[in-house]
Amino acid sequence: MTTDQPIRDAALAWGIATRAPDFADWDGFTVWLEADPAHAAAYDAVQSALEEADAVLAALPEPQPQRHPEPEPAPEPANDNPPGWLTARRGWLGGAIAASLVVALTSILWFGPGGETLYRTAPGETRLIALADGSTVELAGGSTLALAGARAARLEQGQALFTIRHDAADPFVLTAGGERLVDAGTVFDVRLAGETLDVTVAEGAVIVDPQGQAIRLDPGERVVREAGRFRLAEVDTAAVGEWRRGRISFDSASLAEIAAELTRATGTRFTSTDTATRLSGSIALDAVRADPQALAPLLAVRVTRAGDGWIIAAR
Repeated sequence: MTTDQPIRDAALAWGIATRAPDFADWDGFTVWLEADPAHAAAYDAVQSALEEADAVLAALPEPQPQRHPEPEPAPEPANDNPPGWLTARRGWLGGAIAASLVVALTSILWFGPGGETLYRTAPGETRLIALADGSTVELAGGSTLALAGARAARLEQGQALFTIRHDAADPFVLTAGGERLVDAGTVFDVRLAGETLDVTVAEGAVIVDPQGQAIRLDPGERVVREAGRFRLAEVDTAAVGEWRRGRISFDSASLAEIAAELTRATGTRFTSTDTATRLSGSIALDAVRADPQALAPLLAVRVTRAGDGWIIAAR
């Protein structure tokens, strides 16, 4: 089964139509809904986005009438607007805004092959995803995640914190960077940057590559895969998922890697061509968002402005 753009467009059209008080084509809607399981999934996603759009519209202030000098009396036009035209126009405007908001909201949620639901966050943005079984996934900035139901996911890029309800009969399986991770009642964080995979565990346990090396990670343990090789280390469980609290840490990372992580976490563009200089430390993101040059004394580096971004270089 493949859910494509035409299905998404149809779901948006049905979603807006079925919300109208005078909607009557329930038979046609039911036929469309039952024609393909992907239709129901797309319609549910659109309805969720419409509810978010409603909340945004409800928060908007009422438009204030513009004050103009009193005009001189003029003859009534022959094609005068009918009574209530302003109310109708405002209602249409609200619907147009809602539809535009749905398009914007569903741009971060769409459907892929096999009925997967794909989520994407922009750099500097985070998103909480509630799964049907009570588990949650917190997606960091600049990340893409595919969900196949409540018990399987694939991290395509970026970082996510998983809080998973354990089910021995139906374990949660995550694929990231070509590796399979199986949970055992777990809170764990996964970061995928290029070919580098970094997994840390705060609660429970995770089995990495269960059909191969079967690396078991318990609370306070970490595995990093670089250049196809795994490296085990210890980690403070309080630091697992610390990006949610506005802090990122790095261990022997190059300035180029640090720049990429800062861009993803803050939404501010940082670049560096330095892959030789390596640093370890921790950065509070709020300070960097407020003043990118605050990195200079923190990391003992040079930070210079370049257009709409910042360049990090060794001193």
